[in-house]
Amino acid sequence: MENFRLKVFRTVAEQASFRKASERLNLSQPAVSQQVHALEEELGVTLFDRTGNRVRLTPAGTVLLKYARRGAQLAREAVEALAKIEGEPRGELRLGASTTVAQYILPRILGAFQKQHPQVALSVTSGNTEHIVEVLLRGGIEMGIIEGPASSRELRKRRFLEDRMVLIVPKGHLWAALREIPLEALKEVPLLMREPGSGSRRVVELALKRSGLKLGKLRVAMDLDSTEAIVSGVEAGLGVGFVSQWAIGKEVRLGTLKPVKVAELEIVRDLTLIQRSGASPDGAAGAFERFVLHEGESGDDLLSR
Repeated sequence: MENFRLKVFRTVAEQASFRKASERLNLSQPAVSQQVHALEEELGVTLFDRTGNRVRLTPAGTVLLKYARRGAQLAREAVEALAKIEGEPRGELRLGASTTVAQYILPRILGAFQKQHPQVALSVTSGNTEHIVEVLLRGGIEMGIIEGPASSRELRKRRFLEDRMVLIVPKGHLWAALREIPLEALKEVPLLMREPGSGSRRVVELALKRSGLKLGKLRVAMDLDSTEAIVSGVEAGLGVGFVSQWAIGKEVRLGTLKPVKVAELEIVRDLTLIQRSGASPDGAAGAFERFVLHEGESGDDLLSR
């Protein structure tokens, strides 16, 4: 129901990129540029400043984005209102997920959700925790699942699932044969960490600090931008690292790496469902919230899928 040209414009603005917008919309990049140019011609204004490597909104584009988002929201509300008559949620649902959730947990959920609600069209934005919170607050998504703490008062937060971070070492590592290593032993090895801004990194740092071991005392060999990169780095013998239990099932089965218990250190975190503050969602968003919270209650079943 949303005006197509406005949808293309809104997507480019929210992604700050014609290329990313084309991927999101399943259009070629020239087609996206053509739609934006046609909208500019229709309105008689320039919507984007295309100088340099970044795409920025002009003052006219900033004004239009506010109304484009309002129009998109009204279109979604109209679809949901019509769906209520038939009793079946439908329409577009824009989700966000921090990296670990997007790679290892959300795919287990989305297929089952779509079987129950085939009329809901899902899209997913991924990034670290800070990025997902930012996109949610500016209206780019309706709901997010994050793996780190979010302190903004503008958020409504619900615990979704418990996650345990484990230390992993490569096959053949001296520690692989041990039941447990002392906390101080972490000072002796190169450590692979997630990048600053990652929820995983903050959780590890806080747990180490509570155990009396500051990050500055460790040999951080590398900051990496994904859990997958840490897993691959550990397999390649670049160091050891902390990752989510959800991320290593295949590698443990194949024997390419092993989780190792660290004495006096337990890293458990809550994965959190976040929305902007306000009334509880209805329609497609409400259906997804109910579904995902129910799935979280059976976390062991979810892990075994």
